[in-house]
Amino acid sequence: MNNLPIILATIPFVVFVYLIFIRKTTLLRSSLITLLLYVFLAIFYWKIYPEALYTSFGKGLFIALDIFLIIFGAIFFLEILKSKNIIKNISFYLSNLSKDYRIQVIVIAWFFEALLEGTAGFGTPAAVAVPLLIGVGLSPITSLIISLLGNSSPGIFGAAGTPIKVGFSNLSSAGVPYLAAIFNMVGIIIPVFMMWVVTRGRPNKNKEFLNATPFALWSGLLFLGPSLLAARFLGQEFPSIVGAIVGLVLVLISIKLKIFTPKEEISIATAEREKPTASVVRSFLPYIILILFLIVGKFTLGKINIPIGINFNHNFNLFNPGLIFIVVGLIVAFWEKIKISFSYIKNSFKGALSPFLAISFMLIMVQIMINAGSNYSGILSPIKLLASSIESTFIPLYAPLAGAFGSFATGSVTTSNVLFGTLFNTASMSMGISTDIVLALLVVGASTGNMIAIADILTAEAVIGAKNQERKILKAVILPCLFCLAIIGLFGMLMVGWYN
Repeated sequence: MNNLPIILATIPFVVFVYLIFIRKTTLLRSSLITLLLYVFLAIFYWKIYPEALYTSFGKGLFIALDIFLIIFGAIFFLEILKSKNIIKNISFYLSNLSKDYRIQVIVIAWFFEALLEGTAGFGTPAAVAVPLLIGVGLSPITSLIISLLGNSSPGIFGAAGTPIKVGFSNLSSAGVPYLAAIFNMVGIIIPVFMMWVVTRGRPNKNKEFLNATPFALWSGLLFLGPSLLAARFLGQEFPSIVGAIVGLVLVLISIKLKIFTPKEEISIATAEREKPTASVVRSFLPYIILILFLIVGKFTLGKINIPIGINFNHNFNLFNPGLIFIVVGLIVAFWEKIKISFSYIKNSFKGALSPFLAISFMLIMVQIMINAGSNYSGILSPIKLLASSIESTFIPLYAPLAGAFGSFATGSVTTSNVLFGTLFNTASMSMGISTDIVLALLVVGASTGNMIAIADILTAEAVIGAKNQERKILKAVILPCLFCLAIIGLFGMLMVGWYN
């Protein structure tokens, strides 16, 4: 058997991993080099038809434009909120729901991070949450570890559904959001891991941990339960946002009624927090308007497609969350009397450009892997060759592990889905396994792997001024990550067996 085609199909991935982990090359440069390798192989080994190569570049770029608009809009919206201290106001009200440091940690790192992930994503939640956790009284490194744990489960539906919307853009994935939300119920235990981390080193660590565990599990359910319902009835854009907002309301009621809260209230805050500049209603109003606009847009604009034909077909969906972010940002700016300066646009463009380029390179590469089967050489496409190598009854175990590795390497659930989505979709189709289940396992694994994402760790380290702490941080989050991945994989094996 000639193994050269599959070796050549694999080499760019090996180079990508080498550049990221050994050479410490940026994601942008690594993805560009990997793309160029595949272009070279497609032209000179697979002998791809010129029109197939052209189509690969065109489709990849057009799909990436969606994500550029989403990231641009999300950053613009966040910049508007920051300029009037709205984020600071929200954090003040959240941390003052209780004086107990364990409840404060869960409210900030679980619910508030989920809200930030649902609306902004791309490393924003951890960067915003770390300073808030330090304000609670935690050490900088502990704050960073807690924020990474919180930036996991909400990542499936981050930035208004981008990981599934863009990550699986060329795939049939209608059933993925609901199945992903079901698998994501494993995340109920993540607040428990937060309590395990935050109580370590405390004089009465066992007592403080055990007393907080019921509230941690309850908090996990309060976010993930509404998220599941949102995925079932509203679609992929809403679960993290709705879960966070509904969860915050329910957790407020729980705290007031002392439902599952620790019996002894313990505060470790060392300084007074800065007073808010607006009422609680006014502070949360931008997010309430955002949710309403997203829901209206989903069920009105979501039905409108704009066809593009340039020797290949592509449809632009008029409902793009990025446009909603921009519109709501402008509304907030109007009523808060914020002057929109060029710096807002500049910062938004600058923040969106690098992820856009990296994902463009990845999307073009994946398109080439698919379309290289249209060639003069008669060799199977790289995606079919690679898919045949992972065809196994254990594919439900492989999918979450691959997703987690993708997030670990790239720092993005969306990029992980772009990297592995078509591969696992092709393999599962060949085996007659539900592609929706496998893709759902892939994205849940990727969101779980977000807690060990190197890019997010480095971003959060920069926020607190820490250096060379990656090994210590990874050591703290790797066990929770692997534990969740194991449960997700076993759950997936059971579901595939039941479906088949």
